[in-house]
Amino acid sequence: MAGTFHIKRIYDPPAAGDGARVLVDRLWPRGISKEAAKLTLWLKEVAPSPELRKWFGHDPERWQQFQARYRAELKANSAALAPLYELQKRKRVTLLYSAHDEEHNQARVLAEYLRTHAKKGS
Repeated sequence: MAGTFHIKRIYDPPAAGDGARVLVDRLWPRGISKEAAKLTLWLKEVAPSPELRKWFGHDPERWQQFQARYRAELKANSAALAPLYELQKRKRVTLLYSAHDEEHNQARVLAEYLRTHAKKGS
């Protein structure tokens, strides 16, 4: 049975129910050791481009436009998503992010994008 995509801050403690733990930030989060992160995978390639990340700056006023731009980047880089779909076929996948804002972050957009495209069989 296929798993699902969830999101979680990397600063929250790992849990047995996380399934595959995948960091989706381009930069390594401050204050977290690789051992403490308990990652299955670090996929920098699915993170927003450095230009988009800098432009957004986690400004809620830019959220709508950020989502559209990030989805366009994901669509143009769909091959980078393949490892996530492969993991999802076997188990739950938890997308990890380091942003303080739990509502306005790339992992939220990525999870929604993956759920939508997985349903379409992409």
